[in-house]
Amino acid sequence: MLENLSANKKETIKKFVEEAFEFNQTHNLFVRKNQNEIYKKDVEDCLCLLNEIKKNENIADLGTGGGFPGILLAITLPKNKITLIESSQKKCYFLKKIKHNLKLNNTEIVNEKLYQGNTLETYDVITARAFAKTQKILEITKENLKNDGRYLLLKGKKTTIQEEIKCLDQNQYTFKIKEVKSKVNERNILEIKKLTNFE
Repeated sequence: MLENLSANKKETIKKFVEEAFEFNQTHNLFVRKNQNEIYKKDVEDCLCLLNEIKKNENIADLGTGGGFPGILLAITLPKNKITLIESSQKKCYFLKKIKHNLKLNNTEIVNEKLYQGNTLETYDVITARAFAKTQKILEITKENLKNDGRYLLLKGKKTTIQEEIKCLDQNQYTFKIKEVKSKVNERNILEIKKLTNFE
Protein backbone atom coordinates (compact mmCIF):
# COMPACT_ATOMS: atom_id res chain seq x y z
CA MET A 1 0.00 0.00 0.00
CA LEU A 2 2.77 2.43 0.90
CA GLU A 3 4.31 2.22 -2.57
CA ASN A 4 1.01 3.42 -4.12
CA LEU A 5 1.06 6.73 -2.24
CA SER A 6 2.36 10.02 -3.63
CA ALA A 7 5.91 11.13 -2.81
CA ASN A 8 4.49 13.96 -0.68
CA LYS A 9 2.36 11.60 1.44
CA LYS A 10 5.28 9.16 1.84
CA GLU A 11 7.49 12.01 3.05
CA THR A 12 4.82 13.13 5.57
CA ILE A 13 4.48 9.55 6.86
CA LYS A 14 8.29 9.39 7.18
CA LYS A 15 8.26 12.54 9.35
CA PHE A 16 5.44 11.08 11.46
CA VAL A 17 7.35 7.81 12.00
CA GLU A 18 10.55 9.70 12.90
CA GLU A 19 8.74 11.87 15.45
CA ALA A 20 6.83 8.90 16.89
CA PHE A 21 10.06 6.94 17.34
CA GLU A 22 11.85 9.92 18.91
CA PHE A 23 8.97 10.66 21.31
CA ASN A 24 8.79 6.95 22.15
CA GLN A 25 12.38 6.94 23.42
CA THR A 26 11.35 8.95 26.48
CA HIS A 27 7.56 8.60 26.71
CA ASN A 28 6.83 4.96 25.85
CA LEU A 29 4.03 5.30 23.29
CA PHE A 30 4.46 1.71 22.08
CA VAL A 31 6.99 -1.15 22.09
CA ARG A 32 9.11 -0.75 18.94
CA LYS A 33 12.89 -1.23 18.58
CA ASN A 34 13.40 0.90 15.47
CA GLN A 35 11.63 2.84 12.72
CA ASN A 36 11.56 -0.16 10.38
CA GLU A 37 9.51 -2.01 12.95
CA ILE A 38 7.01 0.88 13.07
CA TYR A 39 6.67 0.72 9.27
CA LYS A 40 6.22 -3.05 9.30
CA LYS A 41 3.93 -3.46 12.32
CA ASP A 42 2.02 -0.18 12.30
CA VAL A 43 2.14 1.73 9.00
CA GLU A 44 1.68 -1.20 6.61
CA ASP A 45 -0.80 -2.78 9.01
CA CYS A 46 -3.12 0.24 9.04
CA LEU A 47 -2.96 1.37 5.40
CA CYS A 48 -5.28 -1.48 4.36
CA LEU A 49 -8.14 0.74 5.58
CA LEU A 50 -7.61 3.09 2.64
CA ASN A 51 -9.35 0.61 0.32
CA GLU A 52 -12.47 0.77 2.50
CA ILE A 53 -12.96 4.53 2.96
CA LYS A 54 -14.68 6.92 0.57
CA LYS A 55 -13.74 10.53 -0.12
CA ASN A 56 -15.17 13.12 2.31
CA GLU A 57 -16.36 10.57 4.87
CA ASN A 58 -16.21 11.73 8.49
CA ILE A 59 -14.08 9.23 10.47
CA ALA A 60 -13.50 8.55 14.18
CA ASP A 61 -10.56 6.48 15.40
CA LEU A 62 -11.19 5.06 18.88
CA GLY A 63 -8.26 4.75 21.30
CA THR A 64 -5.90 6.00 18.63
CA GLY A 65 -2.81 5.70 20.90
CA GLY A 66 0.25 6.87 19.00
CA GLY A 67 -1.88 7.69 15.94
CA PHE A 68 -2.41 4.30 14.30
CA PRO A 69 -4.50 4.35 12.21
CA GLY A 70 -5.78 7.91 12.94
CA ILE A 71 -2.76 10.02 11.95
CA LEU A 72 -2.07 7.81 8.93
CA LEU A 73 -5.65 8.34 7.73
CA ALA A 74 -5.30 12.09 8.28
CA ILE A 75 -2.14 12.16 6.14
CA THR A 76 -3.46 9.95 3.34
CA LEU A 77 -7.06 11.27 3.25
CA PRO A 78 -6.76 15.08 3.37
CA LYS A 79 -10.39 15.54 2.17
CA ASN A 80 -11.76 13.52 5.09
CA LYS A 81 -12.35 14.87 8.59
CA ILE A 82 -10.55 12.58 11.06
CA THR A 83 -11.30 12.63 14.80
CA LEU A 84 -8.76 10.92 17.05
CA ILE A 85 -10.21 9.86 20.40
CA GLU A 86 -7.69 9.01 23.12
CA SER A 87 -8.00 8.98 26.94
CA SER A 88 -4.26 9.31 27.69
CA GLN A 89 -3.11 12.91 28.15
CA LYS A 90 0.48 11.98 27.28
CA LYS A 91 -0.58 10.42 23.96
CA CYS A 92 -2.85 13.39 23.17
CA TYR A 93 0.06 15.76 23.79
CA PHE A 94 2.06 13.83 21.17
CA LEU A 95 -0.89 13.75 18.73
CA LYS A 96 -1.41 17.52 19.02
CA LYS A 97 2.30 18.06 18.42
CA ILE A 98 2.12 15.87 15.28
CA LYS A 99 -1.02 17.62 14.07
CA HIS A 100 0.74 20.99 14.37
CA ASN A 101 4.09 19.89 12.91
CA LEU A 102 2.55 18.10 9.91
CA LYS A 103 -0.15 20.76 9.41
CA LEU A 104 -2.99 18.21 9.54
CA ASN A 105 -5.89 20.66 9.35
CA ASN A 106 -8.42 17.86 8.77
CA THR A 107 -7.70 16.40 12.21
CA GLU A 108 -9.40 16.85 15.58
CA ILE A 109 -7.95 15.35 18.76
CA VAL A 110 -10.34 14.54 21.60
CA ASN A 111 -8.80 13.73 24.99
CA GLU A 112 -11.71 11.81 26.45
CA LYS A 113 -12.55 8.41 27.89
CA LEU A 114 -15.32 6.85 25.82
CA TYR A 115 -18.52 5.87 27.56
CA GLN A 116 -22.09 4.97 26.62
CA GLY A 117 -24.15 8.10 26.05
CA ASN A 118 -21.10 10.27 25.28
CA THR A 119 -21.55 13.72 23.72
CA LEU A 120 -19.42 13.12 20.62
CA GLU A 121 -20.91 13.70 17.17
CA THR A 122 -21.95 11.05 14.63
CA TYR A 123 -19.58 9.60 12.06
CA ASP A 124 -19.71 7.85 8.67
CA VAL A 125 -16.93 5.48 9.73
CA ILE A 126 -15.76 4.38 13.18
CA THR A 127 -12.47 2.52 13.27
CA ALA A 128 -10.32 1.03 16.01
CA ARG A 129 -7.21 -1.08 16.37
CA ALA A 130 -6.40 -3.01 19.56
CA PHE A 131 -8.90 -0.87 21.47
CA ALA A 132 -11.61 -3.13 22.90
CA LYS A 133 -13.75 -6.15 22.13
CA THR A 134 -16.34 -5.64 19.42
CA GLN A 135 -19.30 -5.80 21.82
CA LYS A 136 -17.88 -3.01 23.99
CA ILE A 137 -17.16 -0.83 20.94
CA LEU A 138 -20.76 -1.18 19.75
CA GLU A 139 -22.14 -0.46 23.22
CA ILE A 140 -20.20 2.75 23.83
CA THR A 141 -20.54 4.18 20.31
CA LYS A 142 -23.97 3.03 19.12
CA GLU A 143 -25.24 6.65 19.17
CA ASN A 144 -22.13 7.87 17.29
CA LEU A 145 -22.56 5.90 14.06
CA LYS A 146 -24.74 7.40 11.33
CA ASN A 147 -27.59 5.14 10.16
CA ASP A 148 -25.84 4.53 6.84
CA GLY A 149 -22.38 4.43 8.44
CA ARG A 150 -20.15 1.49 9.25
CA TYR A 151 -17.52 0.22 11.63
CA LEU A 152 -14.16 -0.80 10.16
CA LEU A 153 -12.35 -2.58 12.97
CA LEU A 154 -8.79 -3.84 12.54
CA LYS A 155 -8.86 -7.29 14.10
CA GLY A 156 -6.63 -10.35 14.28
CA LYS A 157 -7.58 -13.99 13.86
CA LYS A 158 -10.76 -14.85 11.98
CA THR A 159 -11.68 -17.50 14.57
CA THR A 160 -11.53 -14.90 17.38
CA ILE A 161 -13.70 -12.48 15.37
CA GLN A 162 -16.27 -15.22 14.75
CA GLU A 163 -16.43 -15.89 18.50
CA GLU A 164 -16.96 -12.16 19.20
CA ILE A 165 -19.72 -11.92 16.59
CA LYS A 166 -21.67 -14.78 18.20
CA CYS A 167 -22.37 -12.57 21.24
CA LEU A 168 -23.72 -9.67 19.17
CA ASP A 169 -27.27 -8.78 18.21
CA GLN A 170 -27.80 -10.22 14.72
CA ASN A 171 -31.11 -8.29 14.50
CA GLN A 172 -29.34 -4.93 14.72
CA TYR A 173 -26.18 -5.37 12.66
CA THR A 174 -24.70 -7.15 9.67
CA PHE A 175 -21.09 -8.37 9.77
CA LYS A 176 -18.48 -8.98 7.11
CA ILE A 177 -14.93 -10.25 7.72
CA LYS A 178 -12.44 -9.01 5.11
CA GLU A 179 -9.09 -10.75 4.97
CA VAL A 180 -6.01 -8.55 4.65
CA LYS A 181 -2.64 -9.73 3.36
CA SER A 182 -0.13 -9.22 6.16
CA LYS A 183 3.55 -10.06 6.40
CA VAL A 184 3.43 -9.97 10.20
CA ASN A 185 0.29 -11.49 11.76
CA GLU A 186 -3.13 -12.65 10.64
CA ARG A 187 -5.13 -9.50 9.99
CA ASN A 188 -8.80 -9.02 9.13
CA ILE A 189 -11.07 -6.01 8.89
CA LEU A 190 -14.44 -6.50 10.55
CA GLU A 191 -17.04 -4.38 8.78
CA ILE A 192 -20.26 -3.81 10.71
CA LYS A 193 -23.33 -1.98 9.43
CA LYS A 194 -26.66 -1.20 11.06
CA LEU A 195 -29.29 -3.58 9.76
CA THR A 196 -31.69 -0.70 9.05
CA ASN A 197 -29.61 -0.12 5.87
CA PHE A 198 -31.03 -3.28 4.37
CA GLU A 199 -34.69 -3.01 5.38
